[in-house]
Amino acid sequence: MIKKLFGATVFLLLTLFHACPVSAEEACVPPRISAESAVLIEADIGEVIYEKNALEKLPMASTTKIMTALLAIEDQNPDELFSVPRETVGVEGSSVYLTEGEKVTMRDLIYAIMLESANDAAETIAYRIGGSIDGFVRLMNEKAEELGLFDTHFTNPHGLDDPCHFTTARDLAKLTCEALKNPDFEKIVSTYSTDAFTVGTKRKLVNHNRLLKTLDGTIGVKTGFTKRSGRCLVSAVRRNGVLTVAVTLNDPNDWSDHKALHEYGQSIFRRAELAGENAVSFDIPVIGGETSRVRCTSADSFFAFIKSGQKTRMTIEADRFVPAPVRKGDALGKAVFTVDGEVVGSIPLYAENDVPEKPGKISFIERLLRSFGRMTW
Repeated sequence: MIKKLFGATVFLLLTLFHACPVSAEEACVPPRISAESAVLIEADIGEVIYEKNALEKLPMASTTKIMTALLAIEDQNPDELFSVPRETVGVEGSSVYLTEGEKVTMRDLIYAIMLESANDAAETIAYRIGGSIDGFVRLMNEKAEELGLFDTHFTNPHGLDDPCHFTTARDLAKLTCEALKNPDFEKIVSTYSTDAFTVGTKRKLVNHNRLLKTLDGTIGVKTGFTKRSGRCLVSAVRRNGVLTVAVTLNDPNDWSDHKALHEYGQSIFRRAELAGENAVSFDIPVIGGETSRVRCTSADSFFAFIKSGQKTRMTIEADRFVPAPVRKGDALGKAVFTVDGEVVGSIPLYAENDVPEKPGKISFIERLLRSFGRMTW
């Protein structure tokens, strides 16, 4: 409801039209993707920008390790040394060749699974946290349920083929968005190379994700491949405050497809400042005060994610009047922001100064209005 000040509707309108630059018109056309399944989302608001068979249940290969890393990062002592168990030595597939009894940290192992896709490191994480593979898998599936990944099921911590080990592009993107909220996870997956395992046998780890070197703003996230799953890839790009997450499953042309998806998503979204600090300012009448009005301003800025062609509007909602005394910093209203008619947020508006009560007698009208206190319509 728009509120009024003595019968005069007080509001401000701000309409922004965002269109693709002429030089980037082709980027505004959805790309053609080779993947069996794909999705592209804007991570901060969770909006799906593009999808292709995004709800189809498929094997995920080593993108599984996103969940393994997320659980490992939540470990309370990531730099505590512990011994590699005999059970995790010589695991099938990619490896950093851990040895029984070798001293490692959880941080070492997370870098190993996310850069080198090491299956022996993934199983070592599983034993350390879950006590066994089955114990850790149970935690993986509990976390999936907690995050609402209802079309996902894990049977191992690394992604080796199993008919009961599957996900969807939509679920995998949702998991990635959750993981990227953790700054340690983002730092690890955006690392191109690092030296790890500083105790005992030292190893140089190199990220398999070539997008880190070829696509501006790339954060990561994880590659994967088995004969059954085909090529799987999860990637994220942040530019000018917009974070896009792309997932492709069984995609023979994944590097090119991810570049096209991110360029498309980044071209149609932008993080727009709808109000800067102290940008919103207006007066409200004061009843029974030493001055008749008080100036209200916004202390905060406000940003929203806007797509090409969307209209934004800012409306001031405030009391019709306020009774004295008014104190500096009192919240007297708010600026409400909408995008294409949908409310996306608001910021409070505060009194800029004190307005003491007027000394002496006040009029009958002022006494009457004071008796009602602040009134809003």
